[in-house]
Amino acid sequence: MRILTVSFLLIVVMIVGCGKSDVLHNIDFEKTMYSIVKDQHTKEINIKPLTDFKWDKAYLFEPYTPQEHIEKRMGAEFEDPSNIRSRDDIYLIVFLNDGNVVQYAEISRQKTDFSIGEKEHLSPSEDVLKIER
Repeated sequence: MRILTVSFLLIVVMIVGCGKSDVLHNIDFEKTMYSIVKDQHTKEINIKPLTDFKWDKAYLFEPYTPQEHIEKRMGAEFEDPSNIRSRDDIYLIVFLNDGNVVQYAEISRQKTDFSIGEKEHLSPSEDVLKIER
């Protein structure tokens, strides 16, 4: 009976562990962005100094972006927990490293729009997020 109980617990731990995502919701990044955007004089933000993790691409998604468009544009699987496809109060920024999603953040609009210009994505060397008021 004890072997059966231990086996059952091991299986439960494995299932729970496999279902857990390694993608971190970066709330610290969100708070910092919120503070920066509050300053009405700020027109651009360099995002690299606001990160303390390794990333090589960052994608910015506008309100109402469908799930399929997010994955197609990034070329990576990402189950969007923000539900941006039905929201107009945030932008979504998703950070990738070596083709894998590592972190994401919801950027509060604060009566503001954000842009990365004509670029497909941001990189640590080209990390300017433009603020349009």
